[in-house]
Amino acid sequence: MPTPPFRADHVGSFLRPKALLDARTAYREGSIDSDALRAVEDEAIRDVVRFQEDLGLQGITDGEFRRTYFHTDFLLQLDGVEEAGGTQVKFHQHGGKELEYAPPVMKITGKISHARDIQRRDYEFLASVTTKTPKVTIPSPTMLHFRGGREAIDETAYPNLDDFYADLAAAYRAEIKSLADAGCRYLQLDDTNLAYLCDDTQRENARRRGMDPDALPRLYADIINQSIRDKPDDMTVCVHLCRGNFRSSWAAEGGYEPVAEVLFNALNVDGYFLEYDDPRSGDFAPLRHVPKGKTVVLGLVTTKLGELESKDDVQRRIDEAAQHMPLDQMALSPQCGFSSTVHGNDIAVEQQAAKLRLVIDVATDVWGGVA
Repeated sequence: MPTPPFRADHVGSFLRPKALLDARTAYREGSIDSDALRAVEDEAIRDVVRFQEDLGLQGITDGEFRRTYFHTDFLLQLDGVEEAGGTQVKFHQHGGKELEYAPPVMKITGKISHARDIQRRDYEFLASVTTKTPKVTIPSPTMLHFRGGREAIDETAYPNLDDFYADLAAAYRAEIKSLADAGCRYLQLDDTNLAYLCDDTQRENARRRGMDPDALPRLYADIINQSIRDKPDDMTVCVHLCRGNFRSSWAAEGGYEPVAEVLFNALNVDGYFLEYDDPRSGDFAPLRHVPKGKTVVLGLVTTKLGELESKDDVQRRIDEAAQHMPLDQMALSPQCGFSSTVHGNDIAVEQQAAKLRLVIDVATDVWGGVA
């Protein structure tokens, strides 16, 4: 079986079908129970698996169809984590529009621990309905630190933050072992924080929360490394850097230079899904730090706008990237998921499919195939 990440790949989430959205509403209103909701989710996942396989993709996700948000549904299942309102953020849209949004903030109210399997049952269902490589996407452990900082971590539970980092990594190791025991060999950590540390405004916000933005990349690399240290040798782990993805808007901008050296050389992952769909992501020069043996999946096709990029433009940008790192260590994907939250981006289902077809067509032209 081909090894991930694949020449033509994708981040993970897909637009939710109406039947699934309706079932979620019915569940919230109490008119159906959790078993009925899961049955609808199962059917929707079967459909989105067929959709991916019919296109020719090798890495298959469940579309994150069982989640409301890419991160909270997972993080809230760790003991010691609670949701505590949101932090108001201005999300930016193409055309200069702004969208006010308050992403949920997680607070640490007790000792962090892995009390139960979180993704195993979902992985096992996905693996049972695909003949390709099932991929699990989970939020990076750093998501429990950056947005709240010291103030969001109860000082009674953790007078010493080193103990918090250790417990957090241990909880992730337990979850990753659970997934590995179930057969998972393709895991993706979704991390907004390393990308936010490329944005001057976000760096200043971190300082206001008592953090040193220059020190955080190495701290976060260490937390992630400790989280994945016991993974099986044949499990591929990638990290996706995201600048925010809510209803076709984003929260952060800036090139990867502030984090590049640590990102590519101190972080012990196999590959990187990087947003490179427009000028807010900066140039390709930071790719000069990528060492041999690691893959960069270039997110050159935007999921935020329905308009389809041209093959020539995408191929030209791959050529530009190849001036800074070997072409053979690259792959191609959309820049982010199509629906990092249940709300989805402002594009149509057919546009979603066209974007993926473009990725596959370009990958075939550039590398001779999708695997």
